[in-house]
Amino acid sequence: MQIFLDTANIEQIRQASKLGVIAGVTTNPTLVAKEKTADYETVVKKICAIIKGPVSVEVLAEDAAAIIKEAEVKASWAPNVNIKIPVTAAGLEATSVLSRQGIKVNMTLCFSENQALLAALAGATYVSSFVGRLDDVGYDGMQLVGNIVEIFKKYELSAKVIAASIRHPLHCVMAARAGAHIATVPYNVLQQMLQHPLTDIGISRFLADWKQVAGQ
Repeated sequence: MQIFLDTANIEQIRQASKLGVIAGVTTNPTLVAKEKTADYETVVKKICAIIKGPVSVEVLAEDAAAIIKEAEVKASWAPNVNIKIPVTAAGLEATSVLSRQGIKVNMTLCFSENQALLAALAGATYVSSFVGRLDDVGYDGMQLVGNIVEIFKKYELSAKVIAASIRHPLHCVMAARAGAHIATVPYNVLQQMLQHPLTDIGISRFLADWKQVAGQ
């Protein structure tokens, strides 16, 4: 399973990229707004200069023609830009056109197997299932991820399943066990994945033992 970073914070992306474990980045207008900048293009170009893998950039248009036009512009920002499009009728129509043009689409805000299936059939490269948001309203978000993976595998659909709206490290483990191709995680979750108290204790003990030996 690949790990994407879900942020528009340039410093977080720089730090995460140094670990050598980040395969891509997902952004959206909300994440960009948190960084107190309205210049989406500049932010995306900076991200694409750091991360050579897929960088998902969301469209704001709502009708198919406008989505296609906006997607074409944003896809021109960098070779590794992917376009995030919500699962709607207009979104499916636009995705079917864009995929034929060679523009990769991350179909987002997917909350059902039906939506995921339609997204894959429309030509989406990625389908983002929002785990945390489903959990928030009493559904098993990770079960949905597993179901989508099973359907795609059974019918040999090429779209990759992204486990999105990841809230904690256990979500990442569950996503991997469910067969998700990608988990897109906030920076704090990435940090939590790396940490374990027994690792810290082990390092402290090794250093203490070495100092004792060196002192002799």
